[in-house]
Amino acid sequence: METKVTSEPKSKSVSKGGPRIIVDDDDEDLSPTDLSEMLAEGTKESHDRAENCAFVKDFLRGRIKRELFKRGTAALYFVYSAMEEEIEKNKDHPHIAPIYFPVELHRREALARDLEYFYGEDWESQVSVSAGTKPYVDCIHKVGEKDPVLLVAHSYTRYMGDLSGGQILKKVAQRALKLPSTGEGLNFYQFEGIHSHKGFKQLYRSRMNELELDTETKQRIVDESNRAFGFNMMVFSELEEIGNTIKEEVQDVGHGHSHAEIMQGGDINKCPYYAAKMAASGNMTYACQVATVLLKHPPCQVLLAAWMAVLAGFTAWYFL
Repeated sequence: METKVTSEPKSKSVSKGGPRIIVDDDDEDLSPTDLSEMLAEGTKESHDRAENCAFVKDFLRGRIKRELFKRGTAALYFVYSAMEEEIEKNKDHPHIAPIYFPVELHRREALARDLEYFYGEDWESQVSVSAGTKPYVDCIHKVGEKDPVLLVAHSYTRYMGDLSGGQILKKVAQRALKLPSTGEGLNFYQFEGIHSHKGFKQLYRSRMNELELDTETKQRIVDESNRAFGFNMMVFSELEEIGNTIKEEVQDVGHGHSHAEIMQGGDINKCPYYAAKMAASGNMTYACQVATVLLKHPPCQVLLAAWMAVLAGFTAWYFL
């Protein structure tokens, strides 16, 4: 049965991994000591560092090589295989059971379909754990065996990212690599069991906040999440190094995306901050874009009108 995430006011009745998930549509009152808030605050710097890796920045701008995308998909396959194997082993653990959503979240099978699309039916004989990915995989297995509560950190870091910025990466990859509109090669980004990403993320954070954890354990989860970001950056760095040795041309440099778009779902071409930064670097296209964006704001229109009036007065005086 297909799982649906729906919203019904003033209801927090949920069925873990079951056929129906109901979440409260209203924002919950959160405390700085809630795990979701501690994670959001405690991983900001790691998130920014990961976002500013050259590989990620190029990806967001549509400069992604097909070979690198394939290798990145393979890296994710091994990471998710490890994580979901350990989650399955610990699904009855009191700190894992509340956030156990295999139907809605697990990505291993989706990644296998993507690898078959890129490498063919014998894809398993063509991919292996890379040197940059192995420490990440080994860490997940160690955590699952020795300290399962830290799987919360790895699950949060990967799945919540997939449901947020991952949806933008899907659009960028589809355009840049000219992938089929029917979704082949992009199954990883498609969560058929979730019909409201926002609602599900709210539910997931709510479940995390309800875990019975002391302050020390919460901080260990935040630290492990930062560690997970570090492992992801190792994978990015490895892909970047490989990319420097590949002469394959970029398939299609489409319109890129920034962190602002990832978080807000807007259009990068409407982001005045990004446009101003590009204009400052000498890009005349973005310089014109800055002017266009500014002209859409009433205060700027008033200032421009006043400036034009002064200029007209000066011109009239000059020619008299």
